[in-house]
Amino acid sequence: QVQLVESGGGLVQAGGSLRLSCAATGTTFSINVMGWYRQAPGKQRELVARITNDGRTDYADSVKGRFNISREKAKNTAYLQMNSLKPEDTAVYYCNANSATWVSRGQGTQVTVSS
Repeated sequence: QVQLVESGGGLVQAGGSLRLSCAATGTTFSINVMGWYRQAPGKQRELVARITNDGRTDYADSVKGRFNISREKAKNTAYLQMNSLKPEDTAVYYCNANSATWVSRGQGTQVTVSS
């Protein structure tokens, strides 16, 4: 498995931007997909974006056109660039990585968007 450490969360005003980072250590060669999920208070965890080894991306409808996921394999790091942030984007954001046999998740980073 891998260990994932997120960073880059914080407090931002609506319309602002943040960039989240997720650094992976361990058996990173076996990662197939890396992604970002989020969970707001009282809501279920939801997929925000994910990226495959060959660069295919997938986004939640609510963030399309505003968020961009990327991955720097040489640094075993995934990024989530979040632009035009809205108060409804407020949540704990978790990095996810999975291989053919396991799934790993980070401890999360808080993103708060004020109106």
